[in-house]
Amino acid sequence: MAHIDIKENLGFVLSQIRSAEKNAGRAEGSVKLLAVSKFHPVSQIEEAILAGQLYFGENRVQESIEKFPAILKKNTGVHLHIIGQLQTNKVKKAVEIATCIESVDRMPLLMEIEKHCAKIEKKIEVLFELHTAEDSKSGFADLQTLEEAVKFVFDGNAPHIIPKGFMTLAPFTDDEEKIRASFKALKHASSILNEKYPCNMTELSMGMSGDYKIAIEEGSTEVRIGTAIFGERDYSQQGAVAK
Repeated sequence: MAHIDIKENLGFVLSQIRSAEKNAGRAEGSVKLLAVSKFHPVSQIEEAILAGQLYFGENRVQESIEKFPAILKKNTGVHLHIIGQLQTNKVKKAVEIATCIESVDRMPLLMEIEKHCAKIEKKIEVLFELHTAEDSKSGFADLQTLEEAVKFVFDGNAPHIIPKGFMTLAPFTDDEEKIRASFKALKHASSILNEKYPCNMTELSMGMSGDYKIAIEEGSTEVRIGTAIFGERDYSQQGAVAK
């Protein structure tokens, strides 16, 4: 397998993000890079940290538990975000290790997060996921159900949860208008709920490798990129990612 130059790849991706910011009339540094390290080994994550990357996203809690405790102990400035659909039976472990859970997509999950955070007296950031694409099965179904979750936190029912903003997955298509419509829908929901519930929910996590430039044009504050940094994922190494 050819050597992956993590530092060089990170530099290229960040330059592309900065260029997209400029083209969209955005301030430099207004978009954060979340490096998606799913199925990539600890050694590559450590290379990324040495190159200055501090924010990482993982889809699977079990893999995160195998990889990140030692990383977080050694690197206090590193943040782990859980970005995959989270099962309630994985919440206990997720809140122990994560800084932020980006994929809060239903009320029972929100309540489970609060329950386990209360047990360990930990506050955790969350993003509420809105369903904006037909081929995505996750996310609150509409603005009404999304608002119920925001209101639940705003009314003081979840004191250990810090609502930071919203996330969505755009449709898997080459149709730019459909992708753009997905991001516009999240931005619209964010505007409405921030006006109604002033919780400073300013994070908009939207955009991945194939559509992040469109997402930045539509107001994204965080893009989730993996392959362009770490190379293709080796799914045969699922049980050996910590090596």
